[in-house]
Amino acid sequence: MQIPVTPVVDAPRRGITATLTRHRRAWLITAGALVFVLLGSGAVLAGTQTGGGEPAAASVVALTSATPTPTPTVDPARPVPAEASSASRLRTCSVAGLAADGRLADFQAQVVNANTGEVLFDRGGTTSSRTASVMKVLTSAAALNVLGSDYRATTRVVKGAEPGQVVLVGGGDVTLSRLPTGQEPFYTGAAHLDDLATQTMVAWAADPANPPISSLVLDSSYFSGPDWDEGWARTELGLGSMPEMTALMVDGDRNDPTRSTSTRSEDPIARAGQAFADALGGGLSISRATAPADAAQLGAVQSAPVSTLIQQSLIVSDNTIAEMLARLVAIENGSGNSFSALQQGIVGGLAAYGIDTTGMIIKDGSGLSPYNAVSPAYLTALFLKVNAREGNLGVLFDGLPIAGGPRGSLSYSDRFTGANSAADGAVFAKTGWIDTGYTLAGVIHAADGTPLTFAIYAIGNVSSNAKIAIDTLTTGFFHCGDNLSNN
Repeated sequence: MQIPVTPVVDAPRRGITATLTRHRRAWLITAGALVFVLLGSGAVLAGTQTGGGEPAAASVVALTSATPTPTPTVDPARPVPAEASSASRLRTCSVAGLAADGRLADFQAQVVNANTGEVLFDRGGTTSSRTASVMKVLTSAAALNVLGSDYRATTRVVKGAEPGQVVLVGGGDVTLSRLPTGQEPFYTGAAHLDDLATQTMVAWAADPANPPISSLVLDSSYFSGPDWDEGWARTELGLGSMPEMTALMVDGDRNDPTRSTSTRSEDPIARAGQAFADALGGGLSISRATAPADAAQLGAVQSAPVSTLIQQSLIVSDNTIAEMLARLVAIENGSGNSFSALQQGIVGGLAAYGIDTTGMIIKDGSGLSPYNAVSPAYLTALFLKVNAREGNLGVLFDGLPIAGGPRGSLSYSDRFTGANSAADGAVFAKTGWIDTGYTLAGVIHAADGTPLTFAIYAIGNVSSNAKIAIDTLTTGFFHCGDNLSNN
């Protein structure tokens, strides 16, 4: 039997409870909106507290509530960047295969867009290593800063301490020539000993109290020893690439004054002294000493200016002029007059260019020493300034060999041949070679019009075919231009 159930009816509700009951849906919507406003207000307020003192972008409506405003939090798994990062360009021209050529041995290189300063390619670019003759670029830059492009080295003749005595005083001019005036030696614009001899005899004869010239003293004290760097192979004398470095010599101490490469002697001072004695008429006793202080000058001749010397040194990689300039830089800036002064002298001479020289080691001015150490990154930075012709660095640019050019070490028959001739006229660079390294550094006017600065080192167990690998890689840089990839 089913028992009837009497339904329970709620008593009528009054006040706010009745209102909520009758309009339940509307109140739920209103409550949600209120929570949203409160949360949003808290977020804006939090923003005004962390905005570095900047005023709020919009006014905040104050709402009365018994419940504290919640503080918003940021999901630590989803950090909000301070600002949108800019997209980097995707470069697609790769030279990875060329850079992997085994002929490059221990390979280092760097390439920089000269317009923007952006490093496009880097393999060990910040590591300092031997430069070979690319060192001449640093020596030249230091000389342009310290000496200036118009500086000339002076060779003088003064009266000696004894009657009938004259002193030939070397001023570091390695280009002074023993050839008669009118005959051009290897060094363009060189001073001639016979001119100096004529000046001397005229000045001597002008004083009737002077007895005939009977003795000649040779003063080479402007440079101090040793005359040969410990890192140089002694065979370079016979090969004709480097002389003993003395402040008094003629024709770079070459046996043949007209040739770039010619055997050098064991005593350049004696060769110069004999040549001058002969120009004075011969029959003189010859000795070595320092000129008396404040001795009367009888004559003087000067070298070509530094601007000319630099271009002669760079175009055919003349070691002798480079060592002359390095020593003169060290003397001029007060570092000293020996090989040991070159570290301070050259590095100090480069300081004005504002490029970090940390890790740089300078043993000579020519790069013949294997103990020099300069990073490719230093060279690319310096060539940015050379390419822009800052100060008087345009002198340096104008002395660089040019691939396929009419002269210089990049115009030789073994450079930029075959397919690499595509870069002829577009590569302006200094070559380098020693037994343990081949180098090339300079400026490329790339096929797309972008100027690039670059430096390539092939260090270690290398042979002459490293030059081909270097040229091929350089040509790759030329073709890629600003699209060069570092991958």
